[in-house]
Parts: sequence; C-alpha cells; structure tokens
Amino acid sequence: MNLTNRNIHRDIAYFYLGLILAFSFSGIILNHRQDWYPMDYSYETKEVEFDVPSDVAQLDSQEYIKELSAQWELADVYDSHRIRENDLRIFYNDNVILDADITTGKGIIEYKRKVPFLGHTMFLHKTTNKFWIWYSDIFGIAMLAIAITGMLITKGKNSFKQRGWKLALAGLLFPIVFLILFT
Repeated sequence: MNLTNRNIHRDIAYFYLGLILAFSFSGIILNHRQDWYPMDYSYETKEVEFDVPSDVAQLDSQEYIKELSAQWELADVYDSHRIRENDLRIFYNDNVILDADITTGKGIIEYKRKVPFLGHTMFLHKTTNKFWIWYSDIFGIAMLAIAITGMLITKGKNSFKQRGWKLALAGLLFPIVFLILFT
C-alpha cells in the first residue's frame, strides 16, 4: 500500500508540476495586486482631450463613445465603457484603455501588453473558459489526491498517525482563526 501511495503521489505531482508552479506564482501576485499587478504593463501612453457634451448623460451612450473613439481611430476596437463619479473608462480590444475626467475632457490612452510568463500565469488563474474550469477542477481533485497520498506515505515515528496529524491540525487551525478574527 505504501508503494502505491508513493507512486500515485509522485506521478500526479510530476504531471501537475507546471500548473502547481503557475498557480503558486499567480496566487502570490494576486495576493499583492494592490502593490504590484504584472498582468499587463503600459508600453505606450497618449494624452487626449475631448469636448465634454453639455448633457453628460450622453457619455453613457455606446454610439457617443464610438464617435468619440473615432477621434483616436479606436472606434472599430471598442469593447465597453463605464462611468464612476467623474471618471470615464473606455475598454478597447487588444488591451487598450482610455481613462478620462468627464469634467475636463482630459484623459490618457494606455496601450498595454501582458508581462511575459507572470501575466500569462495570472490569465490561467483568472480565466472563465469552460474547458479550463474543468481542467482546474480536475487539478483540484489531483491536489486532494496528492495531499491524501502524502499523508499515507511515511510510516513509523514520522507518520501521519504519530506526528503528521499535529502539523495538519495546526495548518487547519491557522486559516480558521484568521477567518474568525478578520471576517
């Protein structure tokens, strides 16, 4: 039995090594996204200005935003927009974003690219692609198998029954205490 657990543990860990590394990196980065967010970076910016319409409600119209975007030759790549307080943000395909102040009509267009490797691992972590969700669910099951077989590999004084359960309990208590204190 011990040899079977060891083999299952080893082979699943080998198979998912790349995904374990990718999710580990991107998970750490997502934890610190307020300080540093390498999903993408600006490789070019351009200051722009537009005439704010007398009826600011026009800014929430797709037709008006597309007309406005035509000034910067971006109408054909328009994706969506939002207004929050005095800020207009327009999203375009190919990682282009316009941020503008709707009281002054001044803004900045940012052209962005994914950070090699780190940005791509974050994409994997955040994607909602149905195939990838299924693959990630299977990965979650594989991680359970790695954890369970890992508990059963060692025998003797360092086994789960003798020593490992104490470490596992401590590992379980930490997030529970965190949830009680901070949520």
